[in-house]
Amino acid sequence: MNKDLSLSQGTEKAKQIRALFTNIAPYYDLLNHLFSINIDKRWRRFAAQKLSDILIYPQARALDVCCGTADLCLELGKQTPTIGVDFCHQMLVIGKKKIKGRPIVLLEGDALNLPFADASFEAITCAFGLRNLADTNLGLTEFYRLAKPGGRVAILEFSQPVIPIFRELFLFYFNRILPLIGGAISGSLSAYSYLPASVAKFPDQKRLVEMMETVGYKNVHYFNLTGGIAALHLGDKL
Repeated sequence: MNKDLSLSQGTEKAKQIRALFTNIAPYYDLLNHLFSINIDKRWRRFAAQKLSDILIYPQARALDVCCGTADLCLELGKQTPTIGVDFCHQMLVIGKKKIKGRPIVLLEGDALNLPFADASFEAITCAFGLRNLADTNLGLTEFYRLAKPGGRVAILEFSQPVIPIFRELFLFYFNRILPLIGGAISGSLSAYSYLPASVAKFPDQKRLVEMMETVGYKNVHYFNLTGGIAALHLGDKL
């Protein structure tokens, strides 16, 4: 497998990313929570809370793109019926076990060509998936297409730490320690080497705001989470 998946483009990158997540699916939840000391759960909960004013209406629906094993779907499903979409079958197999009895449906699909009509959802989310898409702008455009007027899109993604000393310590851990631990547990060093490489090449907080505004989003703003390790970007469709 190409060690620098972040440089791959188009269909080839999609194939590589699908294979990567298929391989690590059994360990995905464990490693996410271990590496973040469960802080990732708080990030997802915070993202869902920032959509509560949009999802309060009885007929509101939410779409979670790149839903993985459905952790964010579970948070959204506490407020409204939710559809989760991911292109990795093995991730969805795990997710379906977690959503039993919840108003959540999981579907296999392509984030850049989603099978829904224009203006179908009040809220659209994408957690830790946008940087994995072959075309970031196309992904943002597709999310915008699916949002109803008055709807909101939330992008939760790893970002650039903003506190100097903390930034250096975190980047050492993220770039040097995390790949070794993740590789040892999952058996896939390439997967956990890809993670820091893809984050390094992903637009920082301010650049992502500019990209969302160019697509057409209004009232775009973001929250740095845990010192900027992650950031939640919100944009409205008026």
